Amino acid sequence: MVVIESVIKTSPLGRWFIELTDTAKEDAEPVFCMDVYEYADKIEEMGKAYGDDVEVMWSSEDNVTPEQINEVRMQMNAYEAEQEAKRNGEEMMPDGTPNFEAQS
Repeated sequence: MVVIESVIKTSPLGRWFIELTDTAKEDAEPVFCMDVYEYADKIEEMGKAYGDDVEVMWSSEDNVTPEQINEVRMQMNAYEAEQEAKRNGEEMMPDGTPNFEAQS
């Protein structure tokens, strides 16, 4: 199993982002994600190289606020609920919008 480090960081402008590092590669360049959709895409892309046998290890830098961590957590929960609604073919998304991928 490969560990991918996910570190929540803060830009000089105060906006959070997530830095991903593939710990199996010594010379791996970090990958920066500005939202949870980009994060999910990058994790999936990185995991394919290992047959999706990856573990994500979360941390945050000291200057990241509890509010920023909570925002990331809430966006991750909303993303996961959206993905589950799509998998289940539900007609409505958790936020009340239509699921256009659901079959009628």
